[in-house]
Amino acid sequence: MSKITRRDFIKSSIGLAATTPFLTSDVEDGLAKIEKEGFPDLAVAKDGSPEALTRKALELLGGMKRFVSKGDIVVVKPNIGWDRNPEQAADTNPEVVAEVVRLCLEAGAKKVKVFDNPCNTAKRCYENSGIKKAASEAGAEVSYVVDFGFVNTKLPEGVKLKSWDLYKPALDCDVLINLPIAKHHGLTRLTLGMKNLMGIMGGNRGKIHWDIDQYLADLSNFVRPRLTILDGVRVLLRNGPQGGSLEDVKRLDTIVVGENIASVDAYGATLFDIKPSDLGFVKLGGQLDLGEINLERLWIEEKILS
Repeated sequence: MSKITRRDFIKSSIGLAATTPFLTSDVEDGLAKIEKEGFPDLAVAKDGSPEALTRKALELLGGMKRFVSKGDIVVVKPNIGWDRNPEQAADTNPEVVAEVVRLCLEAGAKKVKVFDNPCNTAKRCYENSGIKKAASEAGAEVSYVVDFGFVNTKLPEGVKLKSWDLYKPALDCDVLINLPIAKHHGLTRLTLGMKNLMGIMGGNRGKIHWDIDQYLADLSNFVRPRLTILDGVRVLLRNGPQGGSLEDVKRLDTIVVGENIASVDAYGATLFDIKPSDLGFVKLGGQLDLGEINLERLWIEEKILS
């Protein structure tokens, strides 16, 4: 995958040929201003501790204050779906969750809520994943999803998903931050940002599996989280989404951050050597303007910490 440089991206955006041998001082000044004020489409941090990777990736994207304002109610929605420990890579890394919570509070958030609608027993998932303890100690309000919190919601632009019971706190917050882990899935091939949003769905979620790519695209098109932070510290290569064997886990020490969920998922696909367009939900997400999935068209900032 080739990555466009910051300056080439800006030059192409304003119609300058990459082969231009020199630029006028006015254009140079303009480029400098855009470079200073502009932000990449995706920020990627590699080879560091989970906390350092998370903080650096957000810094590359302009910092959490771009997304969270003083007094905001923020929902951080990780994957807490499975009764697994962090080393098994079925749930979002707890250190990443805790760092996101800290960054939100540092940015001025009034409250940060953390929850998910798990597949296994909620208490065991919250505790064994390490997320309840880590997020609480970082200052978050960690809660279990409760039935009375779901409201039947119409999705007017949905192709297949016309209405569903969705979790009201995730819809009513000022800022929704989607915090998935990158891992294998037996049906969709991968679980990334778009699939992680299933955690705000109530009812019989199994019903969407017959056309899951379209359902995920419809759900993501309606919810549109402000920010998606993909946890690639440890990835589950096989036997997802639940996993269990450490032999199925690979340590990548990577965090990917972006405003557009389909673009983040497109990059996430490459962590598994999969073309983004080969994932049905990612392809549909691109068609619904949830982000560019051709990575060669994106401005991607990468930082290796070690």
